[in-house]
Amino acid sequence: MIVLPESYASATLNAEATPAFTDLSRWRLHVDQGAQTWHYLETDQQVQQEPQTVYDKYHLGLATDLPSLPRATTPLEAARNGFEFYRHLQTPEGFWAGEYGGPMFLIPGLMITYYVTGTPVPEPMRLELIRYLLNRAHAEDGGWGIHIEGISTVFGTALNYVALRILGLGPDHPAMVKARNTLHQLGGATGAPAWGKFWLSVLGVYEWEGMNPVPPELWLLPKILPFCPGNWWVHCRLVYLPMGYLYAKRATAPLTTFTQSLREELYVQPYDSIHWDQQRNNVCEADLYTPHTKIMDLLNKMLTYYEMLPLDWNWLRQKALDETVEQIRMEDENSFYLDIGPVNKAMNWLVSFYQYGKDSHQFKQHVKRNIDFMWMGPEGMMMNGTNGSQLWDSSFIAQALAEASIHEVPEFRDNMVKTLEFLDMTQIKRNAPNQDRCYRQQSKGAWPFSTRDQGFTVSDCTAEGLKATIILQQTEGMPHLISMERLQDAVDVLLTMQNKDHGFASYETIRGPRWLEWFNPAEVFSDIMIEYSYPECSTASLMGLATFRKLNPDYRREDIERTATTVLSYIKNVQRPDGSWYGAWAICFTYAAMFSLQSLASVGEYYDNSDSSRRGCDFLISKQEADGGWGETYKSCEDREYCHNPKSQVVNTAWAVMALMDAKYPDEEPIRRGIELIMSRQQENGEWLQESIEGVFNKNCMISYPNYKFSFTIWALGKYTKVYGDKRLVE
Repeated sequence: MIVLPESYASATLNAEATPAFTDLSRWRLHVDQGAQTWHYLETDQQVQQEPQTVYDKYHLGLATDLPSLPRATTPLEAARNGFEFYRHLQTPEGFWAGEYGGPMFLIPGLMITYYVTGTPVPEPMRLELIRYLLNRAHAEDGGWGIHIEGISTVFGTALNYVALRILGLGPDHPAMVKARNTLHQLGGATGAPAWGKFWLSVLGVYEWEGMNPVPPELWLLPKILPFCPGNWWVHCRLVYLPMGYLYAKRATAPLTTFTQSLREELYVQPYDSIHWDQQRNNVCEADLYTPHTKIMDLLNKMLTYYEMLPLDWNWLRQKALDETVEQIRMEDENSFYLDIGPVNKAMNWLVSFYQYGKDSHQFKQHVKRNIDFMWMGPEGMMMNGTNGSQLWDSSFIAQALAEASIHEVPEFRDNMVKTLEFLDMTQIKRNAPNQDRCYRQQSKGAWPFSTRDQGFTVSDCTAEGLKATIILQQTEGMPHLISMERLQDAVDVLLTMQNKDHGFASYETIRGPRWLEWFNPAEVFSDIMIEYSYPECSTASLMGLATFRKLNPDYRREDIERTATTVLSYIKNVQRPDGSWYGAWAICFTYAAMFSLQSLASVGEYYDNSDSSRRGCDFLISKQEADGGWGETYKSCEDREYCHNPKSQVVNTAWAVMALMDAKYPDEEPIRRGIELIMSRQQENGEWLQESIEGVFNKNCMISYPNYKFSFTIWALGKYTKVYGDKRLVE
């Protein structure tokens, strides 16, 4: 049951210990240069001057009062009804805002940094963070997992317990008692994985001796050596960059009455009796997804002797700290203090506190940009996995509308113009000024995942942005905002990103050898040390280049043709014996099949003339549910085997039927049944309701893409109409 503000429902928790929450009618979503930030209006005058919009109400779970629409009886009618609803959620800047939540280890790092730096948490934010964490506690045991659908773990439970205590809940609150009991049943906070140990050490409720070393000296290595962080996956290196600084400094908050109390609450034995050096590799079984290799354990043991050198005597460490500070400075400035994601954002902010102080420009800029990551929803306020997914979602809906020919409908023209304006605003128009020095991929011409300020090149975002731009600018009557030169810049970026295996990775090319995974220090994630090629990124890049080639067949023709030809060899090589492809960025096999079968179709390989296509289709057909839909759980990603969801999902179903249609599967019936399921789940006002979580990263952490239930349903409905005609499917 969702804990709502008292003005909307009676709280189910102890009234004496639970604060009064905010009035949801006072929250407003503001947008500026792609940023999506929630603000609480304190005065009645502000409320009157700035009435809530439809998208405010929708995202807060309030009644939108949008009218019922004529019942759709054909796929195209359903697609148009879907966009008739969805267009009301478009922001004035042209993108579709939304949460990008799911991970449950983001808020705690931010709250610990607020506490350590003595920065007050704005009161509306504090109250709604409490409400979110209470709502996301598991009803059966009161704990939290690594993500919202995961089982209770030490990582999730210990850190979110600490976050709620920082936010003001006392240890005797019923939710705290329940969570603490679960934490103790799991063995207490000594069983936290490495990232949990780090944050507890920063707070002063865990000892640094109980954590495996994070040596900043690695940043002094030349790039020719695999261990140089410049060869790691960008998210990995940019988390371990500030973590190394803080570890080397043993940056710990002073012991207070509050942290002394936490020391007593988090463990199953007295704090002073814990043998910390025996806790380095103590990870609770519920948390452990990627155990250390023996060589990693040996390396850690050797490094503990190096760590015994006093900091004042260790000139190499002093030099390494200078380098990490410089790398952090470049990351902050290049991303306008947004950083690549919320984990290194909080850590970089903490580094600015210790390095420059609270009065510094760096510290103040970090505080200013914190709001970009915070998202309000019906359950309270969460921290997003980046500063949003604005570009990604907007690119998909533009293509979906083109598939259904909705982009040509006159009454939707303003929505299309706004979308194009957002694509124009968001394309990155510069390379990082210190691109080589900070190991950044070329970025001029790329599109990012979220906003231009964040500024990191992503291969499939660049490709999807390129496709969406071309589609919209080729629509009759649309303005041409993005020049051919800028489209060529995007192509230039994509052509730098193909790997030696002929596939495409996410942010950069693969720079390090796979054996670096033997040294993965994060027990809760898999495949984090280097980049990998993915069917999703490879197909998106292939299709982006193909779309451009139709518009301008002469620009870098040979390079594009060579890339397009070789991508297909990668797609075939990573197909599994059962005909499936593993999806690394969403759940899971249905997602990867949609991309992979599209790749094959782009070169004329279909069910009736391609063994790869046939096996891919047969795999999908074998997973269709009795109701005509498809549904996977997040366990598909964890276990790397297809795991059926108890209920079909409209998003999985959309991916599956699109894949089958691209492959020209010869039997319409399974496709029609999938389309009928999508139509049956549509509400009277045209919307689809949220179902299970859709996305994933690093195999073990799920993340939400709530806009998928609009873009891919509309896309599938439009594609069905183009292939089979707009026939009546519902009586």
